[in-house]
Amino acid sequence: MKIYLNGKLVPERSARISVFDHGLLYGDGVFEGIRSYKGRVFMLDEHINRLYDSAKAIALDIPLSKAGISRAVVRTCKANRCMDGYIRLVVTRGVGTLGLNPYLCAKPQIIIIAAKIQLYPKTLYNEGLKIVTAGTVRNHPEAINPRIKSLNYLNNILAKIEAINAGCMEALMLNPNGFVAEATGDNVFALHGNVLSTPPACAGALEGITRAVVMDIARDQAMEVRERMLNRHDLYTADEVFLTGTAAEVIGVVEIDRRPIGDGKPGKATRRFERAFRKYAGSTGTPIE
Repeated sequence: MKIYLNGKLVPERSARISVFDHGLLYGDGVFEGIRSYKGRVFMLDEHINRLYDSAKAIALDIPLSKAGISRAVVRTCKANRCMDGYIRLVVTRGVGTLGLNPYLCAKPQIIIIAAKIQLYPKTLYNEGLKIVTAGTVRNHPEAINPRIKSLNYLNNILAKIEAINAGCMEALMLNPNGFVAEATGDNVFALHGNVLSTPPACAGALEGITRAVVMDIARDQAMEVRERMLNRHDLYTADEVFLTGTAAEVIGVVEIDRRPIGDGKPGKATRRFERAFRKYAGSTGTPIE
């Protein structure tokens, strides 16, 4: 595997960073997870724009233009023949001191990995996910804004540990006010009749790229789409619940805290969203070749 590291493609074993990099020491940096389908990078411009927004929010100057980053992503995919896969684009603060001061870091580092990912087993797309509510509360939006995809994912990891310890693959995270924020790595949707609802960013949810695509698909299907505060009761009593994310795509939730959702199987609308998303993802994007 070839890793893009600061302008060069290097063998995986040679892709090294300093132990003084603030991305390692403090989780100081930003990232994007991106997918490639059928030789095209999906929603590349949207991911790059969000990367730069995240970087600006933490006062991190990316030492490459948006066009340059896009070319680097495509170059890395091509070098690894990643026609259908997952791309992790990382920008760290760079090498600094053992202190917190980010302005003492010499230069941000750009790292791109193009490989494969399978977040959930294929059987779960047919059977649906069983999830639990984590006791770990989502970070307050004014502490770490959810629109920033930072390298510090400990909040999500703690909730993920709770899910695994409960025998589940995923957990629901609530915000400090008790409203639904998101799952540990995915956005949450609830369907009531013809109304599709998802938590807004102010609830602690990431404005996901896949989330936005699914919302557009729902509107095309003449559904009413709302960004609104949701509590667990709204999910327990929903006709359907599903999660969306770059790695997860669209996957149904059939049980939350031992309450079955709908008839306990992935719903018809969820299936439609799965098919529509995969069809759209496979027909658009930035060519790799």
